[in-house]
Amino acid sequence: MNIVLLGPPGAGKGTQAKMLVEKYGIPQISTGDILRANLKAQTELGLQAKKFMDAGELVPDEVVIGIIDNRLKEDDCQKGYMLDGFPRTVAQAEALDKILSGRGSGIDDVISIEVPNEELLARLTGRRTCRECGQGYHVVFDPPQKEGVCDKCGGELYQRDDDNEATVTSRLEVYTKQTQPLIDYYKGKELLRPINGQGKIQEIFDRIVNVLG
Repeated sequence: MNIVLLGPPGAGKGTQAKMLVEKYGIPQISTGDILRANLKAQTELGLQAKKFMDAGELVPDEVVIGIIDNRLKEDDCQKGYMLDGFPRTVAQAEALDKILSGRGSGIDDVISIEVPNEELLARLTGRRTCRECGQGYHVVFDPPQKEGVCDKCGGELYQRDDDNEATVTSRLEVYTKQTQPLIDYYKGKELLRPINGQGKIQEIFDRIVNVLG
């Protein structure tokens, strides 16, 4: 079972990813994680990536794809894997298809967790964090006992800059613009599995499992 997992900020992708890994016993492959692992191990590709990162530039596709290619050859991927955060573009998806078809393999399902923008906005702008201990809350889903005060240490709760409405709206617009061509690409290949991301965590998970069969 080879899966690609897509979802905008606030869709609950991270929570669902953990549950899928546990159920199916396949590794979650995140570009960020494997880049860090390659940097730590000082692999040839990791050192190449470091040059671009140190210069504040994006790591080019060929380096990212090389790192993904090496990761997919590892033993724990032989029964399947879940790609999270890759591919990000159609060019990366095409390169991935080329690598996998060369091994007589391919992507089985592309899970796209879909939530209306107005709900994503409510989820993301409702987050609050304690200045003292860093404990997280949500004004709707997980409010503190006393408004503006941390249950744990009594510290002041605040809204992070990247959780304000203007920033969140911008992040959602960027995600849609970047991801729509990828969604269209996988839809064209009849691999896209849209999942309603509204409701309880278990309900959403059940929908995904039902689609995966």
